[in-house]
Order: sequence, then C-alpha cells, then structure tokens
Amino acid sequence: MSLSSADLLDLLDQWEELKDLNLSIHNLTWVDATVCSGAVGHAGLLRVLCVLYVFIFLVGTTSNALVVWVTLRSDRKCADLFVLQLAAADLVAVATLPVSVSSLLRAGRWPFGEALCKLTHLVFSVNLFSSILFLACMSLDWYLSATRPPGGHSREPLRRLVCAAVWLLALAAAVPETYFLQAVASVHHDGAVCRPVFPSREMMVGVQLSFTVLGFLIPFPVIAASYLALAAALPPGSDPARGVSRRVVLSYTVVFVVCWLPLHVVLLLDLAAPVLPFSCRLEDFLWVALQVSQCLSMLHCCLNPVLYGLHRTYRYHLMKAFIFRYSTRSGVARLIETESASETDVSAADRDQI
Repeated sequence: MSLSSADLLDLLDQWEELKDLNLSIHNLTWVDATVCSGAVGHAGLLRVLCVLYVFIFLVGTTSNALVVWVTLRSDRKCADLFVLQLAAADLVAVATLPVSVSSLLRAGRWPFGEALCKLTHLVFSVNLFSSILFLACMSLDWYLSATRPPGGHSREPLRRLVCAAVWLLALAAAVPETYFLQAVASVHHDGAVCRPVFPSREMMVGVQLSFTVLGFLIPFPVIAASYLALAAALPPGSDPARGVSRRVVLSYTVVFVVCWLPLHVVLLLDLAAPVLPFSCRLEDFLWVALQVSQCLSMLHCCLNPVLYGLHRTYRYHLMKAFIFRYSTRSGVARLIETESASETDVSAADRDQI
C-alpha cells in the first residue's frame, strides 16, 4: 500500500504533536503527567475540599481583618509590625480562594484565561511566602524583645527594613513558577487547566525544591530555635505575663509543623515518583495527598490570628477597640476609666513580652 504526499504530511504533523506532548508531560509534576482515570474520579473529595476552602475563606478573612484593624488602632503598631504584616499577608492569601474553589467545582478546569491564571497565582504565592517568613521573623522578634535589657534601643527601623526584605524575597520566590504558568489543554478531560509547563525537568525540580527550602527548611528552624531559646531564657517561675509568649510561640511551632510538613513531604514524594515503579494506585495516592495537604496548609492562615488571640495584650486591645467603638450606647466607657491602672500594667508588660 502506497502513501500519498498528503498522507505523509499528516503523519509528520502527528509525529510532531506526539513529540510536543511527550516533552510537555516529561516536564510536569508526576500527578499532572500520568493519566490514570482514577485520579480524576474524586468528585466527592473535590466537593468536601470546596466546603473546607469556603470555611477557610470566611474564617480567614474575618479573623485576619480583625487583627489588622485592632493592630492599626492600638498604640503598639511599631512593636506589632510583624503581626500586622503577617495578618495582611494571610488576609490577601485567603482572599484568592474563591477563584480556586470555582476551578475545583469545575473538576480542575480553568475557564478564566492565562492572564488571570498568572495573576492569581502570583498574588497567592507572594502572600503565602511572606506569611511563612513573617511568622519566623515574629518568633525571633518575640525572643529578642523578651530577653533584651530594659531601656534598649528601638528596633523599629530594623523591623521596617526586614519587612521590606521579606516582601521582596517573597516576590522573587513566586516569580519563577508564575512565569511558567499556562492555561493549557488538560490531559484528563476537555477544557483548560492552569499549571506550570517547565522547559526541563531540572527546572521543575529546582522550583519545587526552592519552595520547600524557603517555605519550610529555613523558617521552621528559626521558629523552633526561637521557642527553645525563649523557653530557656524564661523559666517557668518567671513573670507569668512573659510565660504567655512562651506558650504562644510553642503553639505557633506545633501548628506550623502540622499544617506545612505534610505538603512538603508530598511534594518530595512527587519529585521522587518517576524513579519508583509506576502504578495507578501510586498516582491516585499522590493526587489525593496533594489535594488534602494543600487544603491543610491553608488552615494556617486561619489559625495564625486565633493563636495570636491567646496573648493577653491582644485580647486587651481587642476589648478596648470594641469598647471605644460602642461606649456611647453601652455605657461601658466607665470601665475604661476604672481600669486605667490595668491598662498601665498591660502596657508595662508589653515592653518585655513582645
């Protein structure tokens, strides 16, 4: 059987498409590259994740907005600068979740175009990186504030400089993956998906490893070391007000590990998957683990303001803000007058607590 020139051209075109597809798949994550049908058959799980993301969005926006509002109203904006930046970063990060929920409801399809794909991911990633780094800065700052001698020099200029550096570092960390993001045809179903297409597997590995390094391997030792140093500097028999800082930093450390360690373990497994024996069960496990661990990591944005609420000074400023807001009708203004001594005590404790 002979082939015409038109048939030969068609075969060459198909061969080029197959080579392009093979190159694209080779440079995806393991979950994106394989095409077992079970990996895209978790409609129930997607609905549960959507509900959880809506919960995280509602709680995260409310609690972090409250922290921002209370911090801006207090007279400790300089001392609480890291807290303010952390709450602002968490607030913006959870504000992008409705777009992700909309995509999940479409089984991962991305109907918003490539520009919004890049913009949403950039905003989310910058604030996610900055949230993690500000948490590390806050833990270290608490230790330095709790152990510095009375009457030390103000660290306000240094805090502002560190904040600017953190935002720039977060932007630099988020740009590489955002640059490679594309709205491309899905290998699982009809429609486009928003995902990175790297020029080489080495580039993909480098980007994922940089996320683990900047998002966990660097901040976690800082947070853990700050707690250990604070616990050593403030023994149980010391000022009870200072002991609160120790419990809060410990809570932040535990929550950080619980929320972020699973995601980074799954990402490292995803990098190692190509050298493991392939099976649809492995792919299905990685897909489910990635979705669940990503949702778990976002809980961190809700728990940060809740944990900060354990601090006595924050609860005091929160109460004070609402009392001043509604004192004309509730008559609670007298409480502020009679409790002026307590405010003096709390302010004195502030100088050494945080």
